[in-house]
Amino acid sequence: MQDHVKIIGILWIVFGCFSLIGAMVLFLILFGVSFFPHMEVEAATVLRIVGIALASFLALFGFPKIIGGIGLLKGHEWARILILVVSFLSLLNIPFGTALGVYSIVILLNKETAQLFDHPVPGK
Repeated sequence: MQDHVKIIGILWIVFGCFSLIGAMVLFLILFGVSFFPHMEVEAATVLRIVGIALASFLALFGFPKIIGGIGLLKGHEWARILILVVSFLSLLNIPFGTALGVYSIVILLNKETAQLFDHPVPGK
């Protein structure tokens, strides 16, 4: 199970990086198009606002994937919970998000995997 957890952590880091790259590309395209000559001021303003909003939205979902993946690789329990939440949210992201989400949910809800994250709390 430890190998599956490492694979899941790496895949979520990669998936999160793809989200951030997509956010940057979307921002650059929409923001760049807004500077085309002969474009109305209102249209340029709308493109900039939409570019910023969509890129922020994609980045907002990219960072938890990366942070959770790194946490999984380090064996933190909070990362397992975070990746489970992100996995449920990504089930609608067909086909890759669905595949990774199902794989993550099946592995991280396994009793054997849950025992990997059970660390004794110092002082108790």
